[in-house]
This record gives sequence, structure tokens and C-alpha cells, in this order.
Amino acid sequence: MSSNIYHVAERAGVSASTVSRALRGDRRIPEATRQRVERAASHLNYVPRMAAQVLAGQGYRTLGMVLPHIEGTYYAELAVGFEMRASELDLSVVVLQANHHAAMSGAVRRLVGQCDGLAFLAKSAASDELVAEVARTRPTLTVARTHMPGITSIYAESAGPSQQLTAHLLELGRRRLAFVGPVDPGSDIEARHRGFGRALTAAGLAVPEPITVPMDEPAGRALARQLVEEDLPYDALVCGNDEIAVALVHELQELGVAVPDDVAVVGWDDIRVSRYLRPGLTTVAQPLTELGGLAAEHLHQLLQGQPVPEKTVLDTVLVHRQSCGCITANHPPLQQRSNHSKGARTP
Repeated sequence: MSSNIYHVAERAGVSASTVSRALRGDRRIPEATRQRVERAASHLNYVPRMAAQVLAGQGYRTLGMVLPHIEGTYYAELAVGFEMRASELDLSVVVLQANHHAAMSGAVRRLVGQCDGLAFLAKSAASDELVAEVARTRPTLTVARTHMPGITSIYAESAGPSQQLTAHLLELGRRRLAFVGPVDPGSDIEARHRGFGRALTAAGLAVPEPITVPMDEPAGRALARQLVEEDLPYDALVCGNDEIAVALVHELQELGVAVPDDVAVVGWDDIRVSRYLRPGLTTVAQPLTELGGLAAEHLHQLLQGQPVPEKTVLDTVLVHRQSCGCITANHPPLQQRSNHSKGARTP
């Protein structure tokens, strides 16, 4: 028998109206009471639905999308791909930004009550435990985060191409390499750092601690100044995304550092500016719009009762330009597909 609001009220020791207000985020409900209600709802796998929908016996035809933020090219392209495909399938989309500066469990549960299926894009404040809880009540999948057993996941290959990219720098004679980016458990950045470490280990080199900075332009400029003050302790920087890599290249050159002669810089994502930067940025292109679109497609199939692969891995493409030091400005970039094909793999 499925749980209802009265079961939650009984378990939490409050009235049904208090449960309703607490799960709607009513600020008049004391924090301790709200937490007690949320624990009871979680234990009973209870998700509120609008009365009209329950009476009609119809779904919202709405997909929920949870992501950390929509700043920068990466998340914007994921979101655009998701929304475009959902629109083609006559589905609407509700977006929730789950950042690390807010308690998100209540907001996610309220979103669940408005949607038929949810996609958790990249690593956000929505924990694996919360994702698993949602998956018990709605079709759920993850995009660009570590696969969770029993939950559909879609991601682009990260560890393998990162290892190839790092090995390429080693082949060019670089020996003092650093990885730039926050290695959060379950994130794509963690997988890229894992590939970076594998390449160094295979070459008999120690794996240094990552340079943990935000993955944005201001952090890139600040890091460039810091590295110059420290007399350039590295001869190659493997960045977790293009945004910080582009800022590093620009600021280092402003400070009189030759890229790639003094230090090579490589990124990830192949955002548009990386193609016009001078020197052009060596990077890894991943199909962001396709990732988002496939997430909406798979949720639609799950809602229709159709089977989908538990894990779908999309290929990435290594794009060699001048910033790694292997191509001169007079030669076009080389695009090399990673030695991986679609299939069930761990990132």
C-alpha cells in the first residue's frame, strides 16, 4: 500500500496540514518540524502530488532538471539540449538550481511533486542519497556524474581521454604537470583527474595534489598571477574545463609568460572561445547538447514504460591546437576521437 499524507503526519507526530505546509516550504513551519516531516516523508517514500492531477489520473507531462547553475557554456548547453528535446516530445521542463549554498532536499522533493521524471545534471548539492530517494518514486536519471547502480546514467567519456591528453604532454617532454580543478567525488572533474593520475603513474612520475580552485575566469586569472609569483613551478597545466584554461593562457601571456614555450595549457569542453584564442587551446570536445537531449529522450522512454540502457557513454574528441606545443600556428588543428566507443563503462 502506498503512503499518503496521513501516514507521514502520524509518523512525524503532526497534523496533515502541517505536513502539507512543511513540504511546500512554508516558512512559518519551524525548522525542526520541517526536518521531522521530511525524514518521515523520505522513510515512507511519500511525494505530494496536486489534488487535481490525482483525481484526473493524468501526468503532468513535465520533466524536472536539477543542475548546479546555468552559468557558462557547459551547463547552458546541457540545459538547452535537454529543453529542446523535451519540447520536441511535447514535454515541459522545470529547472531547479541546486547549489552548495542552500539546503536543497526540501526544494528537490517539492520539484518531484510537480514532475513525472527527473534528470540530475552533473554534480550538485543533490546528494546520491537524495537522488536514490527520488528514483524510488519517479523515473530518474543522472547526466555527467558517477553512475549509481540501478539508476539510468548518461555521460561522456572522461578518464580515458584525460589520460591520453596527459600522455600527449609527457610525449612532448613535459615533466612538471599539475591538474587544475576541484576534484569533487562523483564529478566529471574527478574522472578527468583520475585519467591524469594514470598517465603520470604509467610514466613513473608522482601524482601531485590538484590545484583546487573554482572553474571560472576570475580564478584562472588569479592562479596565473600566483604561478608567476612562484616562478612557474609547472611546465604543463591540465585544466578541468576550458573556461579556466582560457583565462590562464590569456593572463599568463599578459604577464610575459610564453604559452606553450614556458608552460603548456590544455582544457576540456572545446567552448567557442578556445578556437579563437591565440595560441589555440588544445582541449577535449564533448557532445554537451547531445547529452542533454539524450537525457530528455531517455526520461520520455522511461515514462512510456520502454527500456533504456542503464549506462550510456558518449565519445569525446581530442582537439590538438597550439597551446600544448605540438602544432604551429600555420598548421590546422587535429581532431582525434578517443579510443573508446559507446557502451557500458565507468567514467
